Amino acid sequence: MSIALLLIEFQNEWLSPDGKLFSLIENQADLNAVTHRAESVLLSARELKLQVIHSGLSFNPGHPELGHASSGLRKHIADANTFVAGLSGAAFSKRFKPNDNEHVVQGRTGASAFSGSNLEAYCRHNQIHTLYVMGFALHVCVESTLRAAHDLGFNVVLIEDASAAFNRAQHDYVLQNVIKHFGEAISS
Repeated sequence: MSIALLLIEFQNEWLSPDGKLFSLIENQADLNAVTHRAESVLLSARELKLQVIHSGLSFNPGHPELGHASSGLRKHIADANTFVAGLSGAAFSKRFKPNDNEHVVQGRTGASAFSGSNLEAYCRHNQIHTLYVMGFALHVCVESTLRAAHDLGFNVVLIEDASAAFNRAQHDYVLQNVIKHFGEAISS
C-alpha cells in the first residue's frame, strides 16, 4: 500500500500579500506558522521519496468552468475573479512549486480536489491508498477533499497544523467535529 502527500491550494491567492484570499486568514502569524510547517512537511516528504501531489485551482478568464452559479463557492470565486489561469494568483507559491516528478492535479472544478479532476485516477493507477492532506482553507476545500477521499475508500490523514482556516474557531470546529468521521488528524 502506497501513501502520498496531497497539498491543496498552496497558491499565491492564499500565500502572497497580493493574493485576493491572503487577507481572509485573520491571524497572519498563524498563517506564517502554518506555511513554515507545511514547507517542512513537503521537504521531508521529498527526502523520503514519497509521492507528492499538488491540487490547485485554475480557471479560464470569466470562470466558464463554474457555470452561472447564484450562490456558494462557484459564485464567490467568479465574483472575486480568483484563480485565473495565467495570472499570478493561480500560480503555486515559490516555496511550494511542484517538482518535475510530482503530480499536478488537472481538471479540478469544485471544492474537493477530486471534483472533476484526475486525482482519483492518478491515485488508483499508482496504488495510493493513504493520503496525507494539508492546505487551504481547512474548513472548505480541505474538508471537502477529506470527505470525498473517505467516500472513495482512501485512508485520510489531515496534517492539521499545516492547514489553515480563516480563523481559529473554524480550524477547531473541523478538528473537534468533522475529522473523526472521515479520517484522522496529526500534527507536523
